[in-house]
Amino acid sequence: MYEEPYRWVEAVANRRQYLDEQFKQGSPVVALTYDGGILLTTVSKGTPKLYEIYDRLALGGMGHPTDLEKLRFSLLEMAHVEGFNRSPSDVTGSRLVKEKDVLLTINYDGTFEEATGCAVLAATPAVQTRMTSYLKEQMRVTLSLEQALDLALRAWAIGSLAHQQDEADQQAEAQPPTSGAGSSAAAIPSSDTLLAHVRGIVSGRTIECAVLDRQAPGTSKYRSIKPADLSHLLPKTLQSAAAH
Repeated sequence: MYEEPYRWVEAVANRRQYLDEQFKQGSPVVALTYDGGILLTTVSKGTPKLYEIYDRLALGGMGHPTDLEKLRFSLLEMAHVEGFNRSPSDVTGSRLVKEKDVLLTINYDGTFEEATGCAVLAATPAVQTRMTSYLKEQMRVTLSLEQALDLALRAWAIGSLAHQQDEADQQAEAQPPTSGAGSSAAAIPSSDTLLAHVRGIVSGRTIECAVLDRQAPGTSKYRSIKPADLSHLLPKTLQSAAAH
């Protein structure tokens, strides 16, 4: 009888550990503002991870496609009910700041944060912090769409490399430490190294991009960037790889 609370806590911890391990297999998502709106970027294996929710709302996620679809459907229903009961202009991420770009991140346990300028989703808080710090250091006052995509892909590469490093560290835990081990863990790779990593990954995957374009005509501001358009926006070192 007295073991029941312990078993419940242990079960929750086991589920959290399982989810954390599953997220390490996922692809980070990067969102940042540019001079024309908001850019969302990820690298997927085929299943879309970026979605339109409503006129000025977009969703990017990590995790199982079924779970993302459930979340997307719930948000779609809420947004359309809000738009029907009130007006489409009332359907915003935050009604109090309608004219400001708002980025919201939500974890699987329900915790959420509001950010401006940039936001990322990653497997662990440490990787997420690393990516966010890089974005904030590199972001200019205003970015063009091409510059924003370049920066977003480099930030994605930092997250991807960090995931790989975490896996390597776990495999090396049982081995005795060597001199200088971990000395380069905090080093930020060069831009060329980051783009080279993306180039190596993208050959078997798809660079997925979408924007909320505030200059787009009509009420819907969401636009998925098609492969033909994407090839002209990518850094030159990635254009040939994306074409394949």
